[in-house]
Formats: sequence, C-alpha cells, structure tokens
Amino acid sequence: MSILANKDTKVISQGITGRLGSFATGRMMEYGTKVVAGVTPGKGGTELDGVPVYDTVREAVREHPADATITFVPPPFVKEAIFEALEVGIKLIVVAVERMPVKDMMMVHQVLEQTDTVLLGPNSPGIITADECSIGYFPGDVYRKGPVGIVSRSGTFSYQVADYITKAGLGETTSLGLGGDPITGVSFIDILKLYEADPETKVIVLIGEIGRTSEEQAAEYIQSEVSKPV
Repeated sequence: MSILANKDTKVISQGITGRLGSFATGRMMEYGTKVVAGVTPGKGGTELDGVPVYDTVREAVREHPADATITFVPPPFVKEAIFEALEVGIKLIVVAVERMPVKDMMMVHQVLEQTDTVLLGPNSPGIITADECSIGYFPGDVYRKGPVGIVSRSGTFSYQVADYITKAGLGETTSLGLGGDPITGVSFIDILKLYEADPETKVIVLIGEIGRTSEEQAAEYIQSEVSKPV
C-alpha cells in the first residue's frame, strides 16, 4: 500500500503549458504517473505531449475523471486554481509554486476545513509513491519500494534522505513535502496518522525545519499516538 497516491491515481496538471508545468509534467509522465489532462485558460483544445488541455478543471474532469491535481500557476492565481479543484471534488491537491499570498491561503484554509481534501503546499515538492506515482519534482531514480514513509517540508532534504535509505537497501512507501510557505495545507500530524494506519509503512522519517512549532507538536503526538519508530 501507500498513502494518498498510487499507480491508479489520475492526475490533472494546472498550468501545464508554462515552462515549469510542462517540464515537471513531463518528468511525472516518464515515471509512469497517469496525467490524464492539463488546464490552462485560453489553451483549451490543444495538446501537450499527448495530454489534452482544457480551459477549466471542470471541463477537464468532465472528460477525464481525476483523483489529484498539481498546480504550477503563478502565485496570484493559485487560490482560484485550488478552488476550481475543490469545486469538482478532487481529493489531493499539490501546490508546487511558492509565495502564494498569505491572505489567499488563509481563505483556502477556511474552505479546506469543510472538506476531506488533502492539500500539500504551497511550495511543496509534491508526493511520490515509490515505483508507482510521482506528483511533483522528485528525482525518481532515488526511490525504491520499501518500508519507510517520509514526510518533510523541504524537497532537497527529503531527496537526500531517500537516497541514503535506498542505498542502505531499505526503500520507501511514500515520500511527500508539506510545503515551505508560512501557511500550508496539512500538518505533520495529519501525515503521521496516515503512515500509522498504512500496514506497509513500518518506519517513519520526519524532516523538520527550524523556526516553527509544528515539529514540536508532532513530537508530542508521536509520544502518545504513534506506535511505529519515527
């Protein structure tokens, strides 16, 4: 098993025709991720590397039902991109871009609390389930199927740790980044709960950063609620 994403996850790429979106989406598809559609307003009816592009998320999911989306749109437009995905019931949203306006993210948080959608980011490297699905920027050759679940803020640190784990002969179930912006979607505790419930994850690696309290909150939660080694 894994958490949040697997080989059957169908993904939409918002901002697919931009430089960042086209590059990252291509890498995701090379890994085997099922990118079923892209969204760029004004580009509907076109294709990029065989992926059909639509003007809106609603139009995209009407033709291509999806479980997840990743957004590469510029920061001022991220809020609307998230709301588009929420309106059609997408359950996993990855916001790859950084510096989303804090006020916008606060508004998104209020809406998220009324849903069961998981939002990674802003400024998230994404999520990868080893040998199955990559949604984001992950160097796929670093990851191999194994018993270790990784949750971090920084993409770079998580890549390095995964490389050590793989070279040690272990491997990963899933690795994901919460995001480095001041306000992000889910918390360390939210992800710890998912790894605790995943039978294939035997060990959890948590990579924090200085200057925040969420790591301290996670440590308290681990002491009382997590049975697996962290």
